[in-house]
Amino acid sequence: MMRIFVTVFISLGLATAQAEISVIDDTGATVRLTAPARRIVSLAPHVTESLFAAGAGAVIVGTVEHSDYPEAALKLPRVGGYSRLDLEAVAALRPDLVIAWQSGNANAHLERLRALGLPIYLSQPGRIEDIARSLENFGRLAGTETVARQAAQSFRARHAALQQRYANRAPVRVFYQVWRQPLTTIGGKQIISDAIRLCGGINVFGDLTALAPIVTAEAVLATNPEAIIASGMGEERPEWLDDWKRWTQLTAVTRSNLFFIPPALIQRHTPRLLDGTEKLCAHLDTARTHRPAGGAR
Repeated sequence: MMRIFVTVFISLGLATAQAEISVIDDTGATVRLTAPARRIVSLAPHVTESLFAAGAGAVIVGTVEHSDYPEAALKLPRVGGYSRLDLEAVAALRPDLVIAWQSGNANAHLERLRALGLPIYLSQPGRIEDIARSLENFGRLAGTETVARQAAQSFRARHAALQQRYANRAPVRVFYQVWRQPLTTIGGKQIISDAIRLCGGINVFGDLTALAPIVTAEAVLATNPEAIIASGMGEERPEWLDDWKRWTQLTAVTRSNLFFIPPALIQRHTPRLLDGTEKLCAHLDTARTHRPAGGAR
């Protein structure tokens, strides 16, 4: 009997060890679950979208405002906005995993959720290839590894094809405008800077360490970008992009290189970022064709 008991105990112990899931999030922290998550709360639109891409849409029980892709995400319960969470609503959903946005969610909110004993995975992809790793991690956490692995492989193949296609393009100096007031751009560690590099562009504010630094119009004029790319808030080209036309000394203005990319395609850390990157690369190719004879930059 003792031998049987010991055998059963060891078997149960091995089963428990094998069932534990362990992944490293984008901050380097280890997130552990005793079993695949069955009730996930997503605290950012890009997290929601990537969870669906990883095959985990069925286990999302709540998300934040502006989680609008895919269409099924529109039906999910809301727990406020990513920057103004309703913590009581989060707790009421009884999640077994919360996936948060490091630079978008308030740290004080996350600490209160941790105090409730909720495991939290922090998402903050800094480079395009990090999106594939996020898909794989989400698949592991939700028990949808097969779908997630396929999605990640497809993403990596498409990313590699874009890298090869634009590897030898002539450089284009780019100012990327997130918003008008305050005048907001992207720093070198923001994932859009990685997309600019892939397309052969140079972020004129790439030396700034903040993800979304505020700059002045005078600073933009001093850098004299060859192309200005804006996103705005919706699917329509923002009217304020044309405000730059009053600065006739700007190369981007004299060569008609004022471009727009829908923010959902370029400002979310999801597989659709490659859609936005393709548009970005096409815009920079257009800027190259606008150079005067002789290829002056």
